[in-house]
Amino acid sequence: MPSITPSHLYTFVALLAVSGLLVFSFMAYTDTLRFSSETKQLKLLMNSIAAKCTELLTLASVTNASVEAFVQMPNSVGSKQYWIQLNNDTAQAWLIGGLGDVPLEKADLRICLPKEACATGQYVAGYGAAHLECQFVNAVLNIQIGNFAGGN
Repeated sequence: MPSITPSHLYTFVALLAVSGLLVFSFMAYTDTLRFSSETKQLKLLMNSIAAKCTELLTLASVTNASVEAFVQMPNSVGSKQYWIQLNNDTAQAWLIGGLGDVPLEKADLRICLPKEACATGQYVAGYGAAHLECQFVNAVLNIQIGNFAGGN
């Protein structure tokens, strides 16, 4: 009889090890799916902001007037905070974005804007809308993004 008890104990330990591995692998799999879904949602959000930026740049260049728009943004993407930033160099302007609280210089998501412009500003997720403003300054088209709380 004493040989049966250790074999049951070894089987129980082996079952615990296998079930622990299965649980951790499923947790890693669901985290990967969640991150993929959040990245897709951020990409769609950035596409809509890039489209609005393109619309404002075209409108400002055609009418030679200052234009602005407010875009209602979600508080978070999935369960994570996000940020969106406008940047440019001498050749082009682009929109970058990422998940997290702190904007980074290098981000995985980048969308180039079709017009040359001086692009500045950043939007960090929270309550309120994104404020987009486009105008000519010294014969250079400028576009800027920022947070708008909307309080009186």
